[in-house]
Amino acid sequence: MEKEEAVGTAAAAESHGTAAKRARSVDCGVTTADDFISRLPDAILGTIISLVPTKDGGRTPVLSRRWRHLWRSAPLNLEVSTRPPGVPTSSRVPPSAVSEIISRHPGPARRFYFLCRGAGEGGLHAQAASWLHSPALAHLQELDISYANPLLLGSVLRSASTILVAKIDHCDFPIEIVPPMNFPNLNKLTLFNISISEEVFHRLLSGCHALESLYMADFHAPDRLRVISPTIRSIIFRHSSSTSKKVELVIEDAPRLLRLLLTDCNRDDRVTIRVIRAPDLEILGPFLVVVSKLLLFKGISSVSSTNSMSTVKVFALRSSGDRLDAVLNILRWFPCLEKLYVTFRRCRDKRTEPPYDPLHPIECLETHLKKVVFKSFLGYGKQLEFARFFVLNAKVLDRIEFEVYNKYSSETAAYQRMLLQVENRASRDAPFEFRISPTKSGLIDMC
Repeated sequence: MEKEEAVGTAAAAESHGTAAKRARSVDCGVTTADDFISRLPDAILGTIISLVPTKDGGRTPVLSRRWRHLWRSAPLNLEVSTRPPGVPTSSRVPPSAVSEIISRHPGPARRFYFLCRGAGEGGLHAQAASWLHSPALAHLQELDISYANPLLLGSVLRSASTILVAKIDHCDFPIEIVPPMNFPNLNKLTLFNISISEEVFHRLLSGCHALESLYMADFHAPDRLRVISPTIRSIIFRHSSSTSKKVELVIEDAPRLLRLLLTDCNRDDRVTIRVIRAPDLEILGPFLVVVSKLLLFKGISSVSSTNSMSTVKVFALRSSGDRLDAVLNILRWFPCLEKLYVTFRRCRDKRTEPPYDPLHPIECLETHLKKVVFKSFLGYGKQLEFARFFVLNAKVLDRIEFEVYNKYSSETAAYQRMLLQVENRASRDAPFEFRISPTKSGLIDMC
């Protein structure tokens, strides 16, 4: 027994000595076979440091001599926040520490996050404006600011030549900004809960010469937003449910626009979408359908006399099961549609719609529609009739999916297939799939 204890003690001592030796080797800059991180080049280690919060990146020099110079040469990820009561900010630094950080870190800077809420905002905004003009932040790539006043916004918009990604949240854009806004490299722009005039919005987009992705949510103003952009490829728009104000989104000239998505609009007929020129538009929705000439939540009108949008390949909508005729009349607008996503939801509107006329077939059902997905499918009543129409009339389908809330047994699935008249389907090769919905919210996932 004593011999076994002696062997165990010796092994423990040897293990401790080995660990200490390994730690000393790493601290001296010697890489060992199993220390994969230390074998990475400085450029990669610097990138890793730039992706972690400011406080964590600043602590890396204590790891070893190997890491001591890396933080100062790695792109700076600076997260600054005042601390409202009850809101933890462990990953962010207080404003009082910023001046010392940027004096010790010569740059370049990758990201600057600034959240200013609470007392003393005016002075902090002036400080933040001075930080943005410091050499450490001269080549900023990502900008994320919240609750900024016009003074700070003016500084941001005048020193934005290197920014690639920008998010501006809870801010009021100044009516006059001099000199003109210029974002030559900005690729992705997010505007959330802001107040902006139509003219300033137009000038903002005009200054974005490489913009591809635009996300807009909860605008306080104006009544109309015009989008003119030769580079933009994706637009996501959300209108606040807390306001009764109507907004018109006009896609005036967007020759490269591929996706126009509208999310979380919870009030009826508050948003009108007007597409004037978007020759490459392929993905559109989701819309709430009431009748074909009135799309509640998100209305759309086309300048074409036939209301045809032949470029659209993917379309999503929300509809009650008894609005089939309205949906079919809308599908006439999209003769080349290939994918249709339908989320079933209740709708109390009882207005009548001209019935579907089989003597005037819908082009996409005849030649293009290959995939239909029914979300929030309950499998009875009007929903069943709605889905069955596509089973019996979509002639080139190669897939039909039903998202349900509960798992279907093989017997239930077989019963549903019988009610849907699968044996009489127009497209003989179309498989049917019943799968559990990942969420009850009916969110659209369009590819």
